[in-house]
Amino acid sequence: MSAIVIFGWAITSAQIMLGMAMCCATYRLVVGPRAQDRILGLDTLYVNAMLMLVTFGIRTGSSLYFEAALIIGLLGFVATVALAKFLMRGEVIE
Repeated sequence: MSAIVIFGWAITSAQIMLGMAMCCATYRLVVGPRAQDRILGLDTLYVNAMLMLVTFGIRTGSSLYFEAALIIGLLGFVATVALAKFLMRGEVIE
């Protein structure tokens, strides 16, 4: 078996598992009994989406996916911090 074939299978299996993880995070985002659970689901969802874009970038060899993953990572972090601050203090901007 060639290393390229094994690498292709590894990327495909990683994308399948990331897709399943995104489904679980979406479930927690929608159903979550508390707001903290929903924020955790959103945080997990953006990390999984970022990793999915990285695996697409590895598969295609395009740097556009890596740049999109970087933007999703930055915006997701800011959104998580803002939502956590809103839950703790009731306001985002002081």
